[in-house]
Amino acid sequence: MVDVNKPYRFGLRLSERGCVAGIGDGIAWIRGLPSARLDELIGFDDGSTGLVFQLGKDVLGAILLSQSRKVSAGMAVEHIGRNLDVGVGDSLMGRVIDPLGNPLDGLPPPEFQYFQALEASAPPIIERDFVTAPLYTGCKIIDALIPIGKGQRQLIIGDDGIGKSALALDAVINQRDRNVLCVMVLIGQPRASVAGSIAALKESGALSYTVVVVAEANALPGFRYLAPFAGCAIAEHWMRMGRDTLIVYDDLTRHAQSYRELSLLLHRPPGREAYPGDIFYLHSRLLERSTVLAPEYGGGSMTALPIIETRQGELSAYIPTNLISITDGQIYLESKLFAAGMLPAIDIGRSVSRIGGKAQHPAIKAGSAHIRLDYLQFLELELFARFGTRLEAGVEEKLQRGRLLRALLKQDRLQPLSETAQLAWLLAYGEGLLHGVDPERAALQLVQVIQQLPACNLSLDTPKQRWLQVLGQLLADKS
Repeated sequence: MVDVNKPYRFGLRLSERGCVAGIGDGIAWIRGLPSARLDELIGFDDGSTGLVFQLGKDVLGAILLSQSRKVSAGMAVEHIGRNLDVGVGDSLMGRVIDPLGNPLDGLPPPEFQYFQALEASAPPIIERDFVTAPLYTGCKIIDALIPIGKGQRQLIIGDDGIGKSALALDAVINQRDRNVLCVMVLIGQPRASVAGSIAALKESGALSYTVVVVAEANALPGFRYLAPFAGCAIAEHWMRMGRDTLIVYDDLTRHAQSYRELSLLLHRPPGREAYPGDIFYLHSRLLERSTVLAPEYGGGSMTALPIIETRQGELSAYIPTNLISITDGQIYLESKLFAAGMLPAIDIGRSVSRIGGKAQHPAIKAGSAHIRLDYLQFLELELFARFGTRLEAGVEEKLQRGRLLRALLKQDRLQPLSETAQLAWLLAYGEGLLHGVDPERAALQLVQVIQQLPACNLSLDTPKQRWLQVLGQLLADKS
């Protein structure tokens, strides 16, 4: 329809139009767009879109964001005029989407009121605040010995198939009724693993407050590269709105491999292990966006749980060392512990939380003060006792307490514990309420006691004497 009130003005309209010089492996080489800039969206004549990823003297390289087979050499390309963004907001809760915000759960597309750029600068120092609030994962070992605070970046590291993803799922499930919104980013995983994770979230009721961003193993390398940035943008919007968020990157090993694949396809110079020279910057600019904001800037937080895979437990490999230096601590899972049935297979000696202890509740912090040292001493004494030497009574007592502690630290997957249950087992062990009881029987009794705690009206702020009185009575009834 012509606007009669607007006079027609004759003139030239100039716009750049390039053409596809070559295409393959999810990469398109473009000629004729001299003013293109990095991370700009470009449009193809068939309706497909691409993301400018490499600027060359004569041609530029673009990541294809759709798998259209109509894109071919000679096709016209033009500027779209904006950078890549993703829809954000509460309409995403409970949804499964791809890195561009398209639904993968068979439901109608979500309606977005806000859009967030995938690439954004990390909050400056002046906008950040200290980590002071705990984020409970429901895992005994983590909440007691390797605590995590809201706004912290805690790395989960270990070999393949020893429970890293299950640990992160437990943390997400434990945020139920805690007013923490969760984002799970699944990168390069087979469809069966993705379906298993989504099913676990549905069965536990955690999908209602979780967004799942999926880039499967058979997706274009550009999708796998963009997936963690899309998840971060979704969580960052909620953080800016003053809400607490938890984001899981599962896993950044495949993300780094996707970036290496893209870089090699774009003829970037390879470095160590064929990774490009900016591989450290890739993950640092992603994880630095996780923080806790000062009250005047919203007061929200984004806690990150990046997962990284090792080979044969090698912590000094290239990508693991990069992630360890970026994050605020690591949870190391040991394959030998997994084979021995010590689940979760967390190596307490190699795991550390650099700032989470400052956010730990005083009651839990006091209860777990000496447990880490006791357990490490027990492991040394147990190794020495294998030689069959006669042991002193004091040493034998330490071994018995160590065996009891090892039995108490075992925990089944997808069964996170509340913070009151955490304090219950810490006090029961630390105050000797389970002294002389067989370790396996003591662990069973404690599980039964924890199930009765909700009816006792106990909290972390309840006086210690009241706790000991209730625990002693419950354990006496079970013995």
